[in-house]
Amino acid sequence: MVSEPFRLGLVGAGRMGATHLRALAGSAETPVVAVAEPVAALREAAAGAYGLAAYESVDQLLDAGSVDGVLIVTPSPTHLEVIEKVASAGMAILCEKPCGLAPDDTRRAARVVADAGVPLQVAYWRRFVPELVALRDRVAAGELGELLSVVCAQWDGSPPAGRFRATSGGIFVDMGVHEFDQARWLTGGDLVGVKAVAAAVVTDPDAAGDPDAAQAIAQATTGATVVVSLGRYFPLGDVASVEVYGTRGYESLRFLEPASGEAAQLAALTRQAAAFARYVRGGACEGARLDDAVAALEAAVAAAM
Repeated sequence: MVSEPFRLGLVGAGRMGATHLRALAGSAETPVVAVAEPVAALREAAAGAYGLAAYESVDQLLDAGSVDGVLIVTPSPTHLEVIEKVASAGMAILCEKPCGLAPDDTRRAARVVADAGVPLQVAYWRRFVPELVALRDRVAAGELGELLSVVCAQWDGSPPAGRFRATSGGIFVDMGVHEFDQARWLTGGDLVGVKAVAAAVVTDPDAAGDPDAAQAIAQATTGATVVVSLGRYFPLGDVASVEVYGTRGYESLRFLEPASGEAAQLAALTRQAAAFARYVRGGACEGARLDDAVAALEAAVAAAM
């Protein structure tokens, strides 16, 4: 028996909101049916391209009562405020990472949704890349032996706008939380002793000191070392990879490739939305929980200090 579509309301139609719209366009399982966006040009573009009901505010979207869950893709500093509004309406929430700019933001979000009795999943899409899931299963099964080191890298083809970088929390909070979450998820341990170094290069004067490249090192509580490499410029295009070293095996995986563009990300976002719908309908949470988001942010903030 086919389940009824799980109707999503999108809050935020900026760069990442548009990416989610591309991923979910034409989805019969988790269609986006409405968008809330205060910037008229973005709102009208999203509504026109995808045939969505359009609202200026999240309050208007919630009052319309036409969605089963809300996908929050607003700027990171506003995540908590929007979560509070959506939770007060009793609506399930899928929130883009990092779920606030500081661990205390995420802890507050956890209290808000617990009090409201609504599910909240954090959108760390790497957990829905099949090759990464298979690698995690191999690690967990001991196929690579004792885990010695995990190296996670993310380099963008070009940086986002300086005004975004200035308010996003910086390279570790904006980008690095993906790698820190991924490292915890792959190793099965928490990260301790985080240390970092940043390149002394900031090409955009509006980026408020956000470096164009940075590296971090930590230790997982399982004993393995973790290396995170981040950069704003990769001439060939966006790339993300992981290397895993064990006592009995090694694996190198480049799961985001310039040649295939955003295809892997879009497919993972589609799987993520479907998993969220199953979670809301009583299934297990297959994605990142709030405690995962807190831990990733703690590592990111430690690296940024």
